[in-house]
Amino acid sequence: MALEHLFQGSALNAVDAKGRVSVPAFLRSVIERRGDARTIVLAKHDAFPCLSAYDPAYAALKHEKIERLLEKQETDPAAELDHARRTMMAFGATEEVPYDSSGRIIVPPMMRRKGQLEDLALFIGVGETFQLWNPKLFLADKNVPEDMKDIARFRLEERGL
Repeated sequence: MALEHLFQGSALNAVDAKGRVSVPAFLRSVIERRGDARTIVLAKHDAFPCLSAYDPAYAALKHEKIERLLEKQETDPAAELDHARRTMMAFGATEEVPYDSSGRIIVPPMMRRKGQLEDLALFIGVGETFQLWNPKLFLADKNVPEDMKDIARFRLEERGL
């Protein structure tokens, strides 16, 4: 995949009481290069206490990947159950949210709860997807590399926090 089609970089934006937050322009431009949808898919991240975000075209690729995994597995009840669980999490626990001309989305209440988002959202590009973090959780997470925590601290300092 070409570099201009990957999510890179970081930003810190305010989240208002209704869950409105501006998605940084550098992330929106990747979504728009990947397709025409001005829509972001939000999902609970599998491993971290944050949200994973991506464009609708990536959601279709994710579905194909899950289907290919099932085809490779032998047909046994455990594999079918695992497939059902993966599919449920990949698609049942997601929400599509459009963004307006200024790049604002409304993070639905369930997603705000799942991502533990409060008044700030730390956006982190991670290649094919990007993440939305509560910066406090990001800084407290033992699995986040220290260099990435330095970036989060810098973003907070930029805002005088």
